[in-house]
Amino acid sequence: MADDAAVSAADIARLAGVRRAAVSNWRRRHDDFPKPVGGTASSPLFSLPEVQAWLRGRGRPFELAPIDEAWQRLRALGDDLDLGARLAAVGEYLADDAEGPDDPGLLALISQLAASEGAAETFEQLCDRFFEAHARRLSTTPTAYADLMVRLTGAKGATVLDPACGFGSLLLAAAATRARGQDVDPDTARIAGIRLRLHGADAEVHASDPLRADAFADRLADVVLCDPPFNERGWGHEELVGDARWEYGLPPRGESELAWVQHCLAHVKPGGAVAVLMPGAAAGRRSGKRIRANLLRAGALRAVCTLAPGTDLWLLTRPEPEQRAPATVLIADTTADDVEQVWQDFLADPDTGERIIDVLDDDVDLSPSGRPGESDSGEAFIAAQRVFGQIGIELPKLEPASSETAHTTVGELVKAGALRITHAPPRTADGDEPVLTTDDVLIGGPPTGHAAPDPAAVLAHEGDVVASVTGAVIVHSGAPVRLGPALSRYRVDPERLDAQFLAGCLRAADFPVHSASTRIDARRLKVPRHPLETQRAYGVAFRALADFDRALRQTAEIGRDLVRLGFAALAEGRLKPGGG
Repeated sequence: MADDAAVSAADIARLAGVRRAAVSNWRRRHDDFPKPVGGTASSPLFSLPEVQAWLRGRGRPFELAPIDEAWQRLRALGDDLDLGARLAAVGEYLADDAEGPDDPGLLALISQLAASEGAAETFEQLCDRFFEAHARRLSTTPTAYADLMVRLTGAKGATVLDPACGFGSLLLAAAATRARGQDVDPDTARIAGIRLRLHGADAEVHASDPLRADAFADRLADVVLCDPPFNERGWGHEELVGDARWEYGLPPRGESELAWVQHCLAHVKPGGAVAVLMPGAAAGRRSGKRIRANLLRAGALRAVCTLAPGTDLWLLTRPEPEQRAPATVLIADTTADDVEQVWQDFLADPDTGERIIDVLDDDVDLSPSGRPGESDSGEAFIAAQRVFGQIGIELPKLEPASSETAHTTVGELVKAGALRITHAPPRTADGDEPVLTTDDVLIGGPPTGHAAPDPAAVLAHEGDVVASVTGAVIVHSGAPVRLGPALSRYRVDPERLDAQFLAGCLRAADFPVHSASTRIDARRLKVPRHPLETQRAYGVAFRALADFDRALRQTAEIGRDLVRLGFAALAEGRLKPGGG
């Protein structure tokens, strides 16, 4: 072994069988501990022979394991800046019977280790020491994250692409039959390809910039896994304007992560899964809201889950042609330990996710932490009251509740006889009989539909609650009216349940958007437990909110007509600019 072999504090701890803190204590407490011979102030290197002599003098002799001797020989062959290239040369010696580094003693050790432990295991142990030595400079995907991404996407044994593969951690975790990777650093790409070949994969790894020089253009994989670099401003924004990969919008200069997301989607087969590790900020930055909205509308983005503070996992799928976009998305503030169960629960019941139509607001903020919920809605409403009051618009008066309320469900109310639910027939024949439509319920207007008489028709009477599959709800007043498709009648026992109260609870529910032939399964919806008199007070407040909503809609319609007429009259010369 070379006399100038140098070791880090982490190396010393591993070789001596102690924690790294013990090495720090030795340096601090013992003036005769060997002085650094290289490295940096934050990551010093020490002479291995000097450390061995010092430990022997204190009754801590240790024998250098063959793999550690090989590692020290490899490290002593040159500067640490070229250590990656030397490591790759050892890997090629093991994988391809290449020439290897110019050190016969090192090559003899490597051959012995490969014969006893296997070529793949030998190279993995050397790689582990390389990663440890450059822990401050290198970033490898945590094993737990890699395994999780593989399980969630079903990548095991498939054709898998990692367009920012680094040292190949994700591709190795996938045990890909055909592993495809790309990395901008030549030595990193070499090491990744060697690791994959030694593990028996059909590996193809290219050393070039994945975004600027796509080595897999027009090639599709079964699954794409990616742990891309974060916060890169020089990712190629100017050169790549108009690139075909930007199907969901040109990524802003400061949103390199959204470029990686679209690059991944462009390289997976229709219906194929994509998992990308993302910085937490990417879910909420205003500059990326258009792309996030387009990903949601297309059904490409299926989940945003927190793995750890500052790190999210985005699960995506490439939409298949003519496939109906899903109505919900999973946005979950989780940990790496429970993401898999949360994802499986969502797949089993997509209605547990958030309605996409609800998150397509001005910000399209998909940040899992701090999602608006029941605990936030009261404070948000009070704040809105103040803002609206400042511009002369008065919201219905509400005030903070003193305590949380127990709940029942619609299904329990039905079982108790306080409520009966009847669904209108899914189809009607042409005719002249007036029929209430879903749009009529939405705007609170009279029936505008027509259908032929039907003995199975469902009529709403005074005081019945009518709800549509899209979440629109009214309490009917006046003469009986026939309900059209996709409407349901909720008939309450007025001595036990207030209709306006129930209507408000139904409207507050997070209804999923379905096709018109799908029924609302409202039986699981929660309803606060209140005495009848309290229900009636709540019912008045719910009705005031509904009236306010209706007034806003009517005002918006009148305003749009007014703007349209103004533009037309000015353009046609029927009006001219006024004075002042």
